[in-house]
Amino acid sequence: MFTLTIKICLLLYVVEGQKNPHYKDDRDTMVHLFEWKFQDIADECERFLGPMGYGGVQVSPINENLILPNRPWYERYQPLSFKIKSRSGDESSFANMVKRCNAVDVRIYVDIVVNHMTADVSPAIGTAGSTANTSKRSYPAVPYSIMDFHPICAINNYNDATEVRNCELSGLHDLDQSREHVRNTIVNFINSFIDLGVAGIRVDAAKHMWPEDLKVIYSRLNNLSVAHGFPAQSRPFIYQEVIDLGGEAIKKQEYTQLGRVIEFTFGIVLGNIFRGNEPLKYLKNWGNGWGLLDSGDALVMIDNHDNQRGHGAGGATILTYKVPKQYKMATAFELAHPYGTTRVMSSFYFDDPSIGPPAYKNGTIISPEIDSKTGACKNGWVCEHRWPQIRKMVLFRMVAKNDPIKNWWDNDDDQIAFSRGSNAFIALNNDDDDLRRNLTTGLPAGRYCDVITGEVENNKCTGKIVHVDKDGIAFIDLPANAEDGVIAIHIGRQSLLQS
Repeated sequence: MFTLTIKICLLLYVVEGQKNPHYKDDRDTMVHLFEWKFQDIADECERFLGPMGYGGVQVSPINENLILPNRPWYERYQPLSFKIKSRSGDESSFANMVKRCNAVDVRIYVDIVVNHMTADVSPAIGTAGSTANTSKRSYPAVPYSIMDFHPICAINNYNDATEVRNCELSGLHDLDQSREHVRNTIVNFINSFIDLGVAGIRVDAAKHMWPEDLKVIYSRLNNLSVAHGFPAQSRPFIYQEVIDLGGEAIKKQEYTQLGRVIEFTFGIVLGNIFRGNEPLKYLKNWGNGWGLLDSGDALVMIDNHDNQRGHGAGGATILTYKVPKQYKMATAFELAHPYGTTRVMSSFYFDDPSIGPPAYKNGTIISPEIDSKTGACKNGWVCEHRWPQIRKMVLFRMVAKNDPIKNWWDNDDDQIAFSRGSNAFIALNNDDDDLRRNLTTGLPAGRYCDVITGEVENNKCTGKIVHVDKDGIAFIDLPANAEDGVIAIHIGRQSLLQS
């Protein structure tokens, strides 16, 4: 009985460790720098992400992928080998990026694609020069042979869990993770970059792999590297792509025993609400009251690289940079609310949903250019993570720490406000009427700079000033036609004005 208790405690320790993003200090948000080059990510960690309080970066798949005509973004999700060589750079530049980002307290998470290899294509040539005979499911650069794959079949019935996990997703040849060779190959690949200082992994298409197979793979992963500053015995952070909107055979709860799960319902519901289809007042019990995963099991987002293009889950309800006011409001709510581990998206502009990142004619990705005056990205990159309204809410979340929601107020419609204990306060107006009234902020008396419209420079606010009285009450003035629809203040030096 004593031995069994030890085993159970050890298992719980490992699982909880795999739900920990290992952020430094009070950092609490990651950004997906979609399709960025390693050198550019390292530069961004040092000049912006570290100073602005971001906790980590999700990078696009780093291993060799199939080169497709016109270089669409989704070629990254067709692996040809596990050599670290992609449009983002090689293993040397990757290792340098991880080292530089860790040095400024920004963790790196790798998007891994291990459910499948490529679809059938001839010739099949990869970003590292490897070749494959895809019709015979022969990938010598791994190596994988036909024995390492499930028999070819298509997914037609999502109420059949076996079909979903054993058949081919969109014609991509489906690996059999129950085979020892497949497992060991995956483990060796992940361990190779864990040892370089990576903090964790996003597991693409986890829904299409058996939880028991993933459990074995995860259990064989190395602890995080002490040499790169992680505490001894730290487990890799694992967050898994499991699209579960209800009504299918596979449930997201099947994967929470292994790590966190990306909660797709989060962005879908918030997209619907902030598009005006339902009132903001419904968010009073946001979280488990909406059938979402427990907060400690969830990684959340407003949009991702798939659903902002109409793929995956959510359809037209998904908010993206293309509807900036509602997008910024929804992201502000995401970062102000304590539910889940938050991730923000950083995109490139697109009209064609298949188009890849900004690139030269030879296929080389164009580095984002930063405007020296505004700090915004240029030459084809959106960089939502640099938008002032988003980057300053990342700091808001840091200041709020783990304090609970208090002082909830709503107008029984589309205006809401709440505090995070006595550390931070936010008000949002998605109504046709102006919000002009006294509200309890929970904050100490003082003058605060609204971080949405401005920031503190030489103890002066470049935006709207909010006066909080001795009772914690402030007059909130948020017109219906305000550019951003949000007021946010907190006790940090970025918001609190000295008397």
